[in-house]
Amino acid sequence: MAKTLDAPGIRRLFLVVCGGFAAAWMGASLGPLAAQQPEAWLQWRGPHNTGMAAGDAPLQWSDAAGVTWKVPIAGRGHSTPVVAGNRLFLTTAVPTGKAAPVTGRARGGGGGGSDAGLEHRFEVMAIDRATGKTLWQRTATTATPHEGYHRTYGSFASNSPITDGQRVYAFFGSRGLFVYSVDGEPLWQKDFGVQLRMDGAFGEGTAPVLHEGRLLVLLDHLDGGFLAVLDAATGREILRVRRTERYNWAAPFVATHAGRRQIVINGEITRGYDYDTGEVIWEAAGLGENSVPQMVQHRDLVYAMSGHTIKWLMAIRLGRRGTLTAPDGIVWSTPRGVSYTPSPLLHDGKLYVVSDAGLVSCLDAATGKPFWGPERLPKPYAFKASPVGANGKLYLATEDGDVVVLRLGDRFEVLATNTLADQSFIASPIVVGGSIYLRSRTHLIRIDGKG
Repeated sequence: MAKTLDAPGIRRLFLVVCGGFAAAWMGASLGPLAAQQPEAWLQWRGPHNTGMAAGDAPLQWSDAAGVTWKVPIAGRGHSTPVVAGNRLFLTTAVPTGKAAPVTGRARGGGGGGSDAGLEHRFEVMAIDRATGKTLWQRTATTATPHEGYHRTYGSFASNSPITDGQRVYAFFGSRGLFVYSVDGEPLWQKDFGVQLRMDGAFGEGTAPVLHEGRLLVLLDHLDGGFLAVLDAATGREILRVRRTERYNWAAPFVATHAGRRQIVINGEITRGYDYDTGEVIWEAAGLGENSVPQMVQHRDLVYAMSGHTIKWLMAIRLGRRGTLTAPDGIVWSTPRGVSYTPSPLLHDGKLYVVSDAGLVSCLDAATGKPFWGPERLPKPYAFKASPVGANGKLYLATEDGDVVVLRLGDRFEVLATNTLADQSFIASPIVVGGSIYLRSRTHLIRIDGKG
């Protein structure tokens, strides 16, 4: 299989061009158009891949005031939207009404297996940010999924799309990858030739990752998965790295340390892979199964977290090789207040973590020492959406339809609680151009706040 290596000069040029989005060590540049997208949310964790937005966002709103538009979205999809220019892109899966026999495997166990055997249209949509009107909608494929999803939290469109301002990449897991121009022209698609088998048929939902012209797609599952690295312009496969992790949902993370890039992936064994060869550089044990949260990087540390069978957050030092252990390779770790599903937010050397049960903490990213927390919110909440920050404020979108706003910083303070009736949030908020966009289970909503 062909392998490519970027010339150091080209690599440095990309980092300079995309420097407005992230420092070089963040490894978060998405392409040469990124610097031309001052109002953009190109990937599901935002312009810096940390959960932080550029600019400000509204503090207060309600059904009666501050909602600019609210539009229904057909079908079911928990993917977080992305934005380039005046367009917001999202995915959904719409049942056609046709059904096929359901096997025991497809039914799953516990809360899994919903809608297995039902034919769906897998849709990619572009929404006008100003008006909420649909600019274009494409059916990527029509298929009958072999396996269902978690009846409460799952969907067949949970993998968040990603864009570089030229192309939109919609990943539907076992159904494949579908790529469009921002104007909706089909460009290329790829079938990875795999039917993912997830724990308890709880569903698929790993987001793809873009980095300097390469697309990273992770397909971990019970039957043995792999990481695919593709040319983002053509779909040509550059690398395929065998994986042994079971049913992992955490997206890959591109970290840069001492001028060298590596791909880091959460798991029961968290591993760092060479960006160009796919070879394992290091590995660190400690997490439990079902890793979901996206990693973040602060200086020479990356943060991996699990919250299912083992509740654990650990800070892993880059620049080491082999099997990493404490205290040199694993600098600090904690079981307190960790998340099963929401990803952490990193800002100003502080790591913010919200648990699925609504406990919120602020930790010193370098040492793990708490500035505050775990703290309880004004009432009991459940969370699946990841926190988002903007201009000193931390936004927490709840399953109950409230968005709680906290103060970013070294003391815990609730600034506002905003309620929208009959809504529930599984997808994460995004903030672009001073507006908040919320995707609920049923609607897409633009918030500009009270005047």
